[in-house]
Amino acid sequence: MVHARWGSDPRFGAGTSFRFVRSEGKTFPSHRCLVPASEFHMTVGDKRYRVTLDGGNFFYLAAVWEPAMADWPESYKIVTVTANPEVSRFQERHGAIIHRRQVMQWLDRTVPETELLETPPARTFIIEEIAGSAIQTALAL
Repeated sequence: MVHARWGSDPRFGAGTSFRFVRSEGKTFPSHRCLVPASEFHMTVGDKRYRVTLDGGNFFYLAAVWEPAMADWPESYKIVTVTANPEVSRFQERHGAIIHRRQVMQWLDRTVPETELLETPPARTFIIEEIAGSAIQTALAL
């Protein structure tokens, strides 16, 4: 496991650091990586939500990494898919879920992206509202 910065170098994005990359129409032949997670968060207006897998298991978010350049460290962007039915009530997209059984398929590129980067079916997630203000300013790994 390595420590990497979440988001691309803003010098190559007109001053914006991109944290996500859409999966549609793209291939990821190299630089694949995984972000371990037990949940992800969404913010809608003033409300915050925690999203976990229905069975409570941890999972991985598909990601692609970029090498360090000059003063910008090694970094990564999370690959996104169209939101599944539960999440789509709040937002249009979420990170592509890679289950533990799919880890080597993603990293070794033994299965086409289209088979791994799919929108999860209905009843995959549990969504809970989180009380209070955000205290986490970055993705927890």
